[in-house]
Amino acid sequence: MSDFHTSAEDTHLDGTILKARLINPDGEHQDAAINLDDILGNNEGTFAWGGSDFSGSAEDIRFDFEGEDNHPGLRARLFNSEGEAVDAVVNLAERLGSRDGGFYFE
Repeated sequence: MSDFHTSAEDTHLDGTILKARLINPDGEHQDAAINLDDILGNNEGTFAWGGSDFSGSAEDIRFDFEGEDNHPGLRARLFNSEGEAVDAVVNLAERLGSRDGGFYFE
């Protein structure tokens, strides 16, 4: 997987849209965006890759770089079927990469 975050600029979350300036084939940064609701779901209070609409059962959604490796972490309180809010985190670099100046999901 491409470590999109290591060469990206201005990476931030706008609602559920992850935005960044990613490197295109000419070596220049260009604006890119991906809706995380299109690729992440909620499975009983944990993020689920390949799902959708995690934000429909979430609160306190936030993004930051975390850990010693400075990986891109998405955090939220996701509700399970019992209505309990569960603290959840996912490393976006697990399945997101950059190619030709845009995001891709693997």
